This record gives sequence, C-alpha cells and structure tokens, in this order.
Amino acid sequence: MERMEPMRRLPPLHALRAFEAAARHLHFARAAAELHLTPTAISHQIRQLEEILEVKLFHRYPRPIRLSAEGEALYPVLCESFDRMAQAISALSQLDQGRPLTVSVTVAFASFWLMRRLPALHSQTGLNLKIEADNRPVDLSSSDVDFAIRYAVQAGTENQWLPLFEDSLIPLCAPEVLRRHQVKENADILRLPLIQYRWSCGAEAPPSWQRWSHAARLTGEVPEVTQHFSEEINAIDAALAGQGVVLASSVLAASAVAAGHLVRLSEAELPGRTFWAVSLSEHPRFPEVERFASWARSCE
Repeated sequence: MERMEPMRRLPPLHALRAFEAAARHLHFARAAAELHLTPTAISHQIRQLEEILEVKLFHRYPRPIRLSAEGEALYPVLCESFDRMAQAISALSQLDQGRPLTVSVTVAFASFWLMRRLPALHSQTGLNLKIEADNRPVDLSSSDVDFAIRYAVQAGTENQWLPLFEDSLIPLCAPEVLRRHQVKENADILRLPLIQYRWSCGAEAPPSWQRWSHAARLTGEVPEVTQHFSEEINAIDAALAGQGVVLASSVLAASAVAAGHLVRLSEAELPGRTFWAVSLSEHPRFPEVERFASWARSCE
C-alpha cells in the first residue's frame, strides 16, 4: 500500500513574505514599499506569523528593530527559498518567451492578410505566430491564446486594445469582369453580378448594396443580389474567380488589389471599423503583442 506523504503545514505565504522583506531591510516601511503595502499591514502580518509560530521574530525596542534568535534562524531559510522560487519562475518565463505567440483571427483575416505576411513578420521582428483561425470570438481569459484580432468601432472597456488600421468597404471585381462589362460610372457597377455576404459583426449598419448606392448618390433601384454567402472569405473568393462585384474590406483586399487580382471600381465606399490587437490586461507577453501591432501598422 502506497504511503501517504504528510501535508505540509505552513503559515500564510503573505506573512512569510512580509517577514522576509522586513528582515532583509530591517525596516518595516521599506518592506512595505517593496510589497506595495502599508507599514501597519507589514507589522500586522508579522505579528500574525509570530502568533502562529509562538515566538518573537523581532526586537522592536529600542529602535532600530533587530532580529531575535528565532528570527535569525528563520530568515536565511526563507531568503534562500524565495530566491529559488524566483529563479524557477524566471526560467519558466524564459521558456514561455520561446514558444510561438498564439493569435486568434477570423478565417478571412488569416487567409487574405496574415498568412502572406508571416515570413516578413519573422524576419523583421523575430516573432513566431501560432494562428488559431476561427470566426467565433475566443475567450482570452479561459484559453491559451495570447491575443486576438478584433474588428470593432472602438476599444472595449476590458483588456488592452491596440489599434492596427482603419477599414472601409469598397466595390471590387476581377479584371476579367471589366473586360466583359463596361464600367464608366457608379451606376454601371450595379449592373454587374452583385455578390453579398452575411455581416457577422453586429446588427448595426451591415454593409449592403443599398447602402453603397446611397453613399454613391445613386437614385435608381438596386438590382437583386446574384450570389449570397455566409462568409466574407467566400464572397471575396467569388470575386477573385470573376463571378461578380463584392463590397469587401479594403484592408483584407489590399494585397489582391496591389497584385492586380482585384480592381477597385469606385471611390464611393462604406465606413468600416477598426482592426485591433487585444490581449488580457497585464499579460506577460504584452510587449510582444505591442511589437506585432507596431509591425502590422507599418504594413499598410
């Protein structure tokens, strides 16, 4: 039968830390400043420890304070123990810095913006990313994700939000569509096969060809949409395949436009939101998230 190890019986950790800091400084106020407490709190915690141990750890009078014989015996043991704990935690932190930075993004953002830029990200910043592509927002507090790319009008009240870039929704089609259809003015755009996707970023002001028509100051009736998709990525893919014109994110489509795979048909646009890099408050890898955000902004 396996022998059960006896449970360790230790005083509260906060009381041990208060004593170790006070013994090291031989000064309650300096110990309080180190631990972000008041001198009264330090004194109370040390008295609590003395009551538990049933010994006096300090000679408080006459000033300055001095360690008692019992305090002299306890201090080096605690000092060494806290030093070893700090070294172990530092080593773990260094190991953590070596693992890839995990980011949660939508499938469209991963496909159209992030994937093609990964080599440049690594060469220019040294960062390695692990990409979790999912259109459902991740709960940062209950996952291994270090940060997420969010699409929102303004920063939330919780977590740390770093702005990346402003977005707009613009009409795009493949060059071959223009070879088949004449487009000389905004009204001609609505005569092309219209592609629409389901807006999943909240109920307010979803992009539509009706809204774009109003922004372009057109007065005619808007034709029926030719193709409907549940996902933005599929709608953009359909436009790339020459199946019609789509109102798509200027940020996500930037590389395809720069490469000549898609053509912007009009200066008329709908306002989009802001892309943000979001991480938990006081996340230990926040400096790396800041490095990513700074690099991302330079890619515009």
